[in-house]
Amino acid sequence: MSIGSAILAELWEDKTPQLFLAVLVLLALIGGLAPEQRKRMRGSVILFTLHLLLVPVAGVLRAQGSSLHREVRLAALLFATLAVIFMALSFVFSVLAPWLRLRVPRILQDVIVAASSIIAVFVLASRAGLNLSGLIATSAVLTAVIGLAFQDTLGNVVGGLALQLDNSIRVGDWIKLGDLSGRVTEIRWRYTAIETRNWETVILPNSQLVKNQVVVLGRRVGQPVLWRRWVYFNVDFRYPPTDVIETVLAALRDVQIENVATSPPPNCILMDLHESYARYAVRYWLKDLAVDDPTDSVVRTRIFFALKRSSIALSIPAHAVFLTEESAERRELKSQEDLLRRMRALAKVDLFHMLGEAERRELAERMHYAPFTRGETITRQGAVAHWLYMIIEGDASVRVASAGGIEREVAKLKAGDFFGEMSLLTGERRAATVVASTDVDCYRLDSGAFKDLLERRPELAEQTADVLAKRRVELLSAREDLDLAAQSERLSAARIDLLDKIRSFFALGDDGRETRS
Repeated sequence: MSIGSAILAELWEDKTPQLFLAVLVLLALIGGLAPEQRKRMRGSVILFTLHLLLVPVAGVLRAQGSSLHREVRLAALLFATLAVIFMALSFVFSVLAPWLRLRVPRILQDVIVAASSIIAVFVLASRAGLNLSGLIATSAVLTAVIGLAFQDTLGNVVGGLALQLDNSIRVGDWIKLGDLSGRVTEIRWRYTAIETRNWETVILPNSQLVKNQVVVLGRRVGQPVLWRRWVYFNVDFRYPPTDVIETVLAALRDVQIENVATSPPPNCILMDLHESYARYAVRYWLKDLAVDDPTDSVVRTRIFFALKRSSIALSIPAHAVFLTEESAERRELKSQEDLLRRMRALAKVDLFHMLGEAERRELAERMHYAPFTRGETITRQGAVAHWLYMIIEGDASVRVASAGGIEREVAKLKAGDFFGEMSLLTGERRAATVVASTDVDCYRLDSGAFKDLLERRPELAEQTADVLAKRRVELLSAREDLDLAAQSERLSAARIDLLDKIRSFFALGDDGRETRS
């Protein structure tokens, strides 16, 4: 037999053309439907290339009648069979299984591929006439030796297989083992890789995960991934717990905080009572487990500013020593400085330009300091709140919600601006939502303080209505381009309307005096 005929015979007997076509089809399907598996196909391509190289060698040995022909042909068949097995199972695991919505663990895939390869080797060897009984007997002894020598390694391998099969720990889970806390990025034969929040990757032997108690953070059956966090703070015991809890909850639930779940909502509880303070805790549910400390910081900031607005003092250690003597003169000086600051703020509000120095001083003494942190809602559209805000420091955003509930920014406020005058003077609901763009210091003036002035000076109702009417018509004129006649007509109507609302809100008679029942 000539060499060419022998090579052709080998090709047809080994079904090389059919195998070559099958390999091309599998490569095309996997490359098109699961491109992430292309790198794993390199080993299969190398095995089939070795098959293509050995087939001509087997043909030459066959033509020469060499005794090595059987061994070379067996090696070629093994390479081709293993290549096809690897590709076929990769197609099943990477294409068919996801299409059927089945998740096959990586370790189980490797076990199936290894078992299929071993079976194929034994079948081909038996058909080639090789006696494997001696190999099996030798392998039993070898297995015992390997098992003793690699006991820990085998324990890790079995542990990894168990983790994958029982699905107790999954890639993407956040786990805690002792002092170690991090996200599982991969589960391999020997180890599990865990990425910590410190930008570290910990290689943890699988046997440790199997033998020890592991806490899977944020997982509950049938629920989204949420992790409850605790933020503690201490308040002077002289303040009623109900006031503290209501103040903190209002700040936390008033506006959405990034990465804090709205359901279940945050809550505040009284934890303990000590000699000079009460210990509280805010419990909230974290949505992104990677940002625990930053979100805790935001929550603490909200708590601090909410307590500050309500004049609720955080506790001071009982052993604190104040070296500055808080004399009556010092307190008076601080009080005067604060009063002057409030009066300067009032002077910037055109509603109060008609007031005298004594009247502005009276209002200033009844104003409240109201700080807000960045992202907090100062007032909400549609809310009933009968007070006016004056911004001393910081910036705020004015937002209006449409009928569909979509908010858009319509204006920006800065230090020296004020808002809420309609709610203060007429009791109208808030026309817009105002959110602090930065940390904002405000003074708040309640309607009760202004009512006392109106009782003594009823004419202030008309003067205030004039100011509000002018501001309203100026806005309408800018929007609708009104001429002078239209402006005058709108001004008169607005003045009458606003004066009626002021008198009604403050229960004043038509002559400006308070109505008595």
